[in-house]
Amino acid sequence: MSFEFVSMIIITAAAIVFILLEKSFPYSRNQKLLREGFFNDFFWYTIFQSYVLGLMIFGFLDFIYSKTNLGEYRILKDIPIIYQIIMFVITHDFYIYWFHRWQHNNKYLWRIHEAHHSTKDVDWLSGSRSHSFEILINQTIEFAPIILLGASPEVAVIKGMISAIWGMFIHSNIDARLGKMQYIINGPEMHRWHHSDDEGKEYQNNYSTKLAVWDWIFGTAFFPDPDLRKPVNYGLKEIPDFPKNYFKQHLFAFRSYSDSNQQAMN
Repeated sequence: MSFEFVSMIIITAAAIVFILLEKSFPYSRNQKLLREGFFNDFFWYTIFQSYVLGLMIFGFLDFIYSKTNLGEYRILKDIPIIYQIIMFVITHDFYIYWFHRWQHNNKYLWRIHEAHHSTKDVDWLSGSRSHSFEILINQTIEFAPIILLGASPEVAVIKGMISAIWGMFIHSNIDARLGKMQYIINGPEMHRWHHSDDEGKEYQNNYSTKLAVWDWIFGTAFFPDPDLRKPVNYGLKEIPDFPKNYFKQHLFAFRSYSDSNQQAMN
């Protein structure tokens, strides 16, 4: 049984657990499992896009690796796998924080990030809705150092598995209470505010993915008491006609620019 196959079993099992927890301990009680856009996100983004982009990204990185002499060095070969994983999780998460923040403050990068914010129901699956250009950028940067620096082959699989499961977790409709741990690691308590489209522009905060500590350090944390206040609306209120079809959602990023549709900039 291949390591990749085992990781897929673990990711699938995690998805089932999140679905059950959403049912038992919902953050928003009016959300449904088969919400609007469910099949679009599940089939086109989670299965089709992930498979195609995975082939492209790893094919490109393998090509670069084969055409250079990096394989002779294996810079990370003597570092234990657990330390390799920790290093790549932290460094990539630090990058994601700043790139994600930039996306919300750059009119061009925001265009390829809109799709991720377009879902009106935030759940375990909604995190998969990301424009293919955004995925190409982030996952190439995520896996390039792992492959090109000669990390152990298992590291890329484990790192990808952690990213997939953590992405499901922070978007899940689970009333998770992490307490003081929320100052260090990110969970749905904080990240659901990032998808909020209420009046206070809360989505301009909480850019972290795995480690919430970046938001606290760099002054972008927004975390009101969940017993007193929760997000009411999600999605893109200023773009009510955002397409529901996978292909149209991609093309929508390249529409003619209009200040009236620029949610993140105003």
